[in-house]
Amino acid sequence: MTLKEEFMIIEDFRDDRYIQYPLCDVLIIVMCSVLCGLDQLCDIVVYGENKADFLKRTFDIEKIPSKPTFSRVLSMIDGEKVGALILKIMGEQFELVGDIIAVDGKAIRSTSQKHQPHSALQILSAYLTESGITLGQASIHTKTNEIPVFQEMLSTLDVKDKTITADAMHCQKKTCQKIISRGGHYVFGLKENQGTLYQEIRLFIESENCQEDIETFSTIEKSRGRIEKRDCYLIKDINWLANRDLWAGLRCVFAVKRTVESKGKVTEEMSYYISSLEATPKKLLAIVREHWKIESLHWVLDVVFSEDACQVKSENAQKVLNVFRKLAILAHRTYLKQIGSKISVKKSLLQSLMNEVKLLEVMHNL
Repeated sequence: MTLKEEFMIIEDFRDDRYIQYPLCDVLIIVMCSVLCGLDQLCDIVVYGENKADFLKRTFDIEKIPSKPTFSRVLSMIDGEKVGALILKIMGEQFELVGDIIAVDGKAIRSTSQKHQPHSALQILSAYLTESGITLGQASIHTKTNEIPVFQEMLSTLDVKDKTITADAMHCQKKTCQKIISRGGHYVFGLKENQGTLYQEIRLFIESENCQEDIETFSTIEKSRGRIEKRDCYLIKDINWLANRDLWAGLRCVFAVKRTVESKGKVTEEMSYYISSLEATPKKLLAIVREHWKIESLHWVLDVVFSEDACQVKSENAQKVLNVFRKLAILAHRTYLKQIGSKISVKKSLLQSLMNEVKLLEVMHNL
């Protein structure tokens, strides 16, 4: 099935008598624009007008919509359904490799209401870290709503034999139970949101009496005058932990201490975790570090695409642009890996804007 045929699946709510620009054509122009690093409506229009011959030759697109038309169409379209279609394309066209699914939410700050920073649209994503593929996503409006939304998302995700990582907000008994019941594992951060559990684990690991029960593993990285040491402290025998049976599948607790030396200053940070895995401290430290990849994805969305500054008012349009950005990052990273190039995603986006052949090579995986 071609991309145009894929996009034709999306329902168009407009009156057939007044449609001048097919919905699939609008989405293809938006997709090509985003694959070239453009995601503001005015830039998408300029791209379409300047690449009209390319779009006609490649996708049989006859006319380029105006900015009001792009705005109107992207506002009325079902952003959730477009997102589901793009995730489907990701899952079918790219190799699903890896066993760690990182879950995290990201706010699009430009959507917040005046004097209400927490009202911003947030996108909760489940990210297969090794492949760079977003497996699932859902929109929310308040941070606390992440918990039930993620629990609902687990009903549709294939987590069998996968390890789910998430921050302390998602360290919930019901979430652990759902993951275990679906054949998965978890590594969850701990903070004061689980007061008693957090304090018990912190005090036990800091206790001198437990040192013989701790397995350790350390790494040291040096880069540009910055030295970072990570120490993982694992405790497999958790018989001392009260109410441990309330946490489905709980097998171990561990801590990671990060010591950073930079410009003559030394900082330390200790983080605590629970997990259903029977693993070495080396493996657990690697999993914790793997979770960073979803944070890296969110960083790219902001730094390369300036997502937080996107002034599109419609939430549906924001959802559509968000999922196209994720597709663009995946497509470019995959392409660069295939050709063995070490250039940045940002430079690859620019090359695709300037060179239509390069864009088609990036799109080959789609």
